[in-house]
Amino acid sequence: MSLLSTYVKQLVFFFFLSAVSMGAWAQEKHTISGSVKAKATGESIIRATVIVAGKSIGVTTNDYGYYSLTLPDGKYTLVISSAGRQAQTIDIILRENMQVTTLLEEQGQLQNVIVTAQGSRGRTIRGTQMGVEHITTGEIKNVPVLFGEKDVLKTLQLLPGVKSVAEGNSGLSVRGGGTDQNLILLDEAPVYNASHLLGFFSTFNSDAIKDVTLYKGNMPAQYGGRLSSVVDVRMNEGNNQDYHVTGGIGLISAKVNVEGPIEKDKSSFLFTARRTYVDQFLKLSGDSTKNKNSLYFYDLNGKLNFTLGSKDKLYVSGYFGRDNLSSADVFGMNWGNATATVRWNHTFGSRLFSNTSLIYSDYNYKLRFNNNGSDFTVRSELRDLNLKEELQWYLDPRNTLRFGFNAIYHSMTPAVLTSGGEKSGVNDTSFQKRYGLENAVYISNDWKASERVNITYGGRLTAFSAVGKGDFVDVDASGRVTDTVHNGSGQVLKTYVNPELRLAISYQLDPNSSVKASYAGNTQNMHLLSSGSAGLPTDRWVLSNNMIRPERSHQVSVGYYKNLRDGKYELTVEAYYKALQNQIDYRDGANVLSNGTIETELLYGKGRAYGVEWLLRKKQGRLTGWIGYTLSKSERKIDGINNDAWYNAFQDRTHDVSIVGMYKLNRRWLLSADWVYNTGNAVSFPSGKYKADGRTVYYYSERNGYRMPAYHRLDLSATVQLQQKKRFSSELAFGVYNAYARNNAFIITFRDNKTDPGKTEAVQTTLFSAVPFISYNFKF
Repeated sequence: MSLLSTYVKQLVFFFFLSAVSMGAWAQEKHTISGSVKAKATGESIIRATVIVAGKSIGVTTNDYGYYSLTLPDGKYTLVISSAGRQAQTIDIILRENMQVTTLLEEQGQLQNVIVTAQGSRGRTIRGTQMGVEHITTGEIKNVPVLFGEKDVLKTLQLLPGVKSVAEGNSGLSVRGGGTDQNLILLDEAPVYNASHLLGFFSTFNSDAIKDVTLYKGNMPAQYGGRLSSVVDVRMNEGNNQDYHVTGGIGLISAKVNVEGPIEKDKSSFLFTARRTYVDQFLKLSGDSTKNKNSLYFYDLNGKLNFTLGSKDKLYVSGYFGRDNLSSADVFGMNWGNATATVRWNHTFGSRLFSNTSLIYSDYNYKLRFNNNGSDFTVRSELRDLNLKEELQWYLDPRNTLRFGFNAIYHSMTPAVLTSGGEKSGVNDTSFQKRYGLENAVYISNDWKASERVNITYGGRLTAFSAVGKGDFVDVDASGRVTDTVHNGSGQVLKTYVNPELRLAISYQLDPNSSVKASYAGNTQNMHLLSSGSAGLPTDRWVLSNNMIRPERSHQVSVGYYKNLRDGKYELTVEAYYKALQNQIDYRDGANVLSNGTIETELLYGKGRAYGVEWLLRKKQGRLTGWIGYTLSKSERKIDGINNDAWYNAFQDRTHDVSIVGMYKLNRRWLLSADWVYNTGNAVSFPSGKYKADGRTVYYYSERNGYRMPAYHRLDLSATVQLQQKKRFSSELAFGVYNAYARNNAFIITFRDNKTDPGKTEAVQTTLFSAVPFISYNFKF
């Protein structure tokens, strides 16, 4: 309780400082509020800036395009701008509260790939947020990736501090964290397995996406539940001005997007669908071992939004995706996600904005085996029901308060095994269901303390309870069960309360440069157990309980930010140190998938991750792109592993380089390229071998004590505009992934030499050589 009381005292002190800062604004004043929208589509614009000309006063629009700005009576000129759009200037005479809705037009065609400094320059230099990256839909569209399928997560992997977990895989390791330490949200709904086809594609159809924001550990107080990052993906709202159909056909997939008004200016709809068709090619084969196989995925996105009045707006969005991988009648794997979000926006007066969300998320998989008469299926499911209330109170131009609560009910079915009959040789088995209630309250304030100093402070208070009927075990250091607790239905087994402080400060050195520092504490109660490196849909999620404690992290960051050549270039340098508590790893030889008492297979300890990230971005002109470099280290120390000494985490890489360029050759042609290099992942290779019953058995003495070979590749692409008319446009995109056919190691295995069994051979498996791609896209 002493820790909690100290935390509360800190918050009280911080908000006392806010009260002092607000005293200067106690005179009579009025509020300008409203929204900023795209003129062509009516969609709200996130992070547009509303600045009072001639004064260092301004505000940015929130996630729904809303803003509020309170000023004394007088005449003002407002400058409203957003990246990639023409700025608009509005003269007003402020005598009473007023609402202003601004419609911004897109810049010309040649400028479509230009990210202008206007609108983002001041936010980058003056804002307190660190470790944040915004990816535009244009960058997602133009960066070449595997098979030419535009991919949000693979584009994020090209940023410093973000690494892929394996060749072609969409899994993320952010600042030394595991793949499960990333909170991936689609319209506020968590997505637990954000990949298709075993990680080669992400679940996000780029045609449905409006905005992507990545927070690398120093996330704002409204986010929680993960240690490493938040990937906040927002879907398009749908065009409320006109009907449009867009689509594309590639070598392995096709997609379509339909949007338009339900009632012009007041409501709209959006529907997108995507499917691969590799399975259709397999059916053409005359080989019965191939034409009965299945390999495909599909996903659907839908969204409705309604303007209910001047103060109310309703959004309904959903996602459904499914993968199917099977080999004739012998093996089958089926998995997918489903999400649904209902959001209600309401403004109280002119300065208090409210968003109420009801969120549903479901992830499940099913495995089927039929081998030599042994027929059985295994299914698992993870389901969340989530209620979130958030309010933004625009106190004055120097203070914006954000506060709310979040309540999530987790329901988890680890595994249910069903036999195919008496001859299957397998007994029906069901692991016990697990339930958890995760609650949080949070508050933060963005305070412009002076012309040079900005401070964001606040925090979260989380409470997680393991609840529900079931048997829970106590386990000693050797993994032996010492006691079993029988928990009743609805009964609380264990509750963990954790405060999470968030603090960020920026100091503006001059109009074009600043330094920043931040601290963030985070707690995680959802844990992914995996015995593989790349991650599989069958990897097992577990909740915190009496033995598995919440993971904790404390991250400190400092950074330097500089705009060069009048904002055409942006230089960012950030250093971080992250201390991790209650980290989980498995015992040597553990079985994490089929063991119902999983606590007997786990060990616990601590971790650390630290590094420096450099990013030089060119934001204007025909040539845009960035150069990123990360120097980092990620380690774990867990009793019972590696002789209780520090060892490399699997995702540890010393060096990581990415170079991305997009060149607008003329009005028709766009050329793109990226080159990546990174140190190989840390892996466990055998230290020796011995014979047992005539078989070679390898033994391992050091966890992750070796390295995979260094990885590098070059990707190239080009897009040509075929037609550009008022009612119809089309383009052709083509290129090659891994252009110089580098044989990068996907996995390395070991075997006895055939002629001299005393010698051991290392065998490298390469997943991809050069992979060409082509796709045709259209819009009407």
